[in-house]
Amino acid sequence: MTDPRIQSFSQEAKNIFHHLQGELSKLQTGRANASLIEHIDVEAYGSRQPMKTLAGILVQDARTLVIQPWDPGILADIERAIQASPLGVSPVNDGTILRINLPHLTEERREQLKKIVHTLAEDARIAIRQSRQKAHDAIKVKKEEDVKRTLEKELQRELDKVNELIDETRKRKEEEVMKI
Repeated sequence: MTDPRIQSFSQEAKNIFHHLQGELSKLQTGRANASLIEHIDVEAYGSRQPMKTLAGILVQDARTLVIQPWDPGILADIERAIQASPLGVSPVNDGTILRINLPHLTEERREQLKKIVHTLAEDARIAIRQSRQKAHDAIKVKKEEDVKRTLEKELQRELDKVNELIDETRKRKEEEVMKI
């Protein structure tokens, strides 16, 4: 049976890793992906809501996204939200749907994205280390030295596994960003 402190650390590490994956999926890599825009907040019906709750988002081809609102009356609201987003794209409004044509990434932009990927991975590692420190501090209060050492080794194994996952994910995303 695993120690509750180790289980708590593992759960926190999973949450941090899933957050990292979510942040990486939002990065524009030159390929159309619904996750690029589904998180954009749209001012509709008197409140701000994520786009994925207001419209269907389809990937038409490698460079084109199609957004079809559930309610055609909010098409202009969705268009404004996309234009205001940091994506830097202009949707084409045909009256019933919006099309977003993603531009090819320049080499300079690819390098910037690679740095952002590295920063996000490093932020995840820092959060993991902080979580590990909390678990380590909780283990330190144990009186029995052999139990303490065993728990510390188990905690280190968990940390190594998560760091390896973060590194693999970072490398894959960097390769995706740099691929033309």
